[in-house]
Amino acid sequence: MPSMAQTFDVCIRGAGIVGRTLALLLARERLRVALVAPAQARSQHKDVRAYALNISSRAVLQSLRCWPDDEDATPVTAMQVFGDLDGQVQFDAASQEVEALAWIVDVPALEQRLAEAVRYQPQVEIVKEPVEAALTAVCEGRASSTRAEFGVEFSVTPYPQHAIATRLQCELPHGGIARQWFTPEGILAFLPMGGPEGHEVAVVWSLEQSLVPGWLASDEQSFTTRLQAISQNALGQLELVAERASWPLQQAVADRWCGALRDSQQSWVLAGDAAHNVHPLAGQGLNLGLSDVQALARILQDRDYWRSPADLKLLRQYERERKAALAPMGLAMDGLQQLFARPEVPVQMLRNLGMKGFERSGPIKSWMAKQAMGLL
Repeated sequence: MPSMAQTFDVCIRGAGIVGRTLALLLARERLRVALVAPAQARSQHKDVRAYALNISSRAVLQSLRCWPDDEDATPVTAMQVFGDLDGQVQFDAASQEVEALAWIVDVPALEQRLAEAVRYQPQVEIVKEPVEAALTAVCEGRASSTRAEFGVEFSVTPYPQHAIATRLQCELPHGGIARQWFTPEGILAFLPMGGPEGHEVAVVWSLEQSLVPGWLASDEQSFTTRLQAISQNALGQLELVAERASWPLQQAVADRWCGALRDSQQSWVLAGDAAHNVHPLAGQGLNLGLSDVQALARILQDRDYWRSPADLKLLRQYERERKAALAPMGLAMDGLQQLFARPEVPVQMLRNLGMKGFERSGPIKSWMAKQAMGLL
């Protein structure tokens, strides 16, 4: 526990990937950080989550020396997106003149790296309960209790879908290609893992809420047979190698991302899923959260020496910048989700034509790729 004399510049509530990254970025700027990380019971279940991290996210994690080993961060050299008719879109790293479009990162491996770095950072102190600080940064995720405590409205638009996540061992190597299939039933993504020549993929299957309990309870053979059919046998025979996890999907945004605490010189700020949620179909959720904390750390670093980290002028600058960056991504993800949720044949034909047009769009397609990679 901190001593009575200890004072903190920033108290970060939430010790996930976003919270720990923010702690390390602020500590690098010589700010004194308290990171609230209550002791957690060890789960009996393997964490099956994997994140697609873009070039910008990789750069910040590498700068903190927290990038996982090669076997836990697989480069995506190409991406194939298939519609429910014959439309398809392809991206590849070579045409974008980059090393990789993204990296598929094993969540436990990244969390372990960040936890280790925090443990050895003298500017960061792990605390079990929130402590007094000039600025409270809320990085607790979508179900943040502090956000509600501070009176922030969180406007949630639930999708009629849940995501099922798991891991598969595939007969054929994935070749570093991320694959995604849009169908009226839902959106299936195979994300390459285990290195460029690996045979393992992380699965994210977003499908109608009513179908989820059945697929979670189904036997392994039925489950993998269905995924093999949707994936058009792209990777051959599939074997389930992890449990299935599920969560509801939503789009959400907080009405305020910063504010003053009552009767004090202290302030609060939101980052990551505590501030916004988007559909996972483009894998941008964590990238947006890491962009949040990079922007916040940069603005605090560049402040006049006499300004407190709690200065609302700085925090409102962060809010404006990040809301502006989030808006087009949120609209695009919501629009795609709505478009592919429609089962009518005329709509299928329209979106099929749209995919074909986008594939031939040249500059527009290139702009979208750079946006997703964090290069714009």
